[in-house]
Amino acid sequence: MARLNWLLVVLALGGCPKRVDPGPQVAPRAVRLLAETAERETTSLTELRPDLEFDTTSARAAYVVATGETPILQAEGAQVRLYGDEAGTKGIEVDNCILIEVVSPDGAVLGRAVVGYTDGLIQGKEHIDSLGPRQFRFEAGEVSLEPILPERGPFKLRATVLDNGGVSRVSDVWVRLTPRASTRDELRE
Repeated sequence: MARLNWLLVVLALGGCPKRVDPGPQVAPRAVRLLAETAERETTSLTELRPDLEFDTTSARAAYVVATGETPILQAEGAQVRLYGDEAGTKGIEVDNCILIEVVSPDGAVLGRAVVGYTDGLIQGKEHIDSLGPRQFRFEAGEVSLEPILPERGPFKLRATVLDNGGVSRVSDVWVRLTPRASTRDELRE
């Protein structure tokens, strides 16, 4: 009888399990952000981003190597990472860096960050934050864009590959949106 009473107490204190709705889920999706650009000398580049400069003691000009933009996306809690192919099996390579800007449907810049090998990128007086380590090569999915994305609502990603001397190049770059695993935790009421 004591065991039965103990079991009733445990059940009474435990409450009923409740499923938590994780909210809207985004469908898995891969979108090309940048097409591969073969290696070439920076001296052959003619387009500049005059609003940007590299934080170096020498060559500060930001030469445009390539640009790309996604259609309108919504993350809605999904993982959003960079890959070198649509399947999400390859990493990416860039020399020097990719400026990624998060843009609202009406064209306003909501956030920005730089990915790649640079001591810093400056826009006006603002030092643009880096996503991931300072390097030329990244493993598949190593770079997460989530820190610069809005929590809700539509956005586009605009990418500008930049270089400041030597040679420049970029591999294919894909953005993959992957729903997170269901979080149907049991809660006690």
